Amino acid sequence: MTTVILTYAAYILISLCLTVWVAKTLHKSGRLFLIDAFHGDEDRADAVNHLLVVGFYLINIGFILLFLARGEKPTEVVGAIEYSATKLGVVTLVLGAMHFFNMFNFDKMRRKGNRHTPPPLPRT
Repeated sequence: MTTVILTYAAYILISLCLTVWVAKTLHKSGRLFLIDAFHGDEDRADAVNHLLVVGFYLINIGFILLFLARGEKPTEVVGAIEYSATKLGVVTLVLGAMHFFNMFNFDKMRRKGNRHTPPPLPRT
C-alpha cells in the first residue's frame, strides 16, 4: 500500500509542477500575441490571458486527477516507476496538446485582429 501512495503522490506532484511551468510559460509569452491581437489594449489582453490560464489549469488538473485511477496499481518499485513514467508521459502529451491548442488560438486571434487593421502609414 505504501508503494501505491508514494507513486500517486509523486505522480500528482510532478504533474502539477509541469502544469504550473507550462501555464506560466504560456501566460508570459502569450501576452505579446494577445496585445497584438487586441491592437495594444493591454488591459483586455491581460484579462483574456488570465482567463486562458485559469481554463488551462482547470482542464489539466482535472485530467491529472481523473487519470490517476487508470491502470493497475503498482505493487513493487519497478512497477511504480513504469506506472509513473506512463502516467507522466500521457500528462506531458496532453500538456503539449494544450500548448499547441493555445498557440493556435493566439495566432488565430492575432490574425483576425490584424485583418481589420489598416496597414501602417510609411514613415516620412
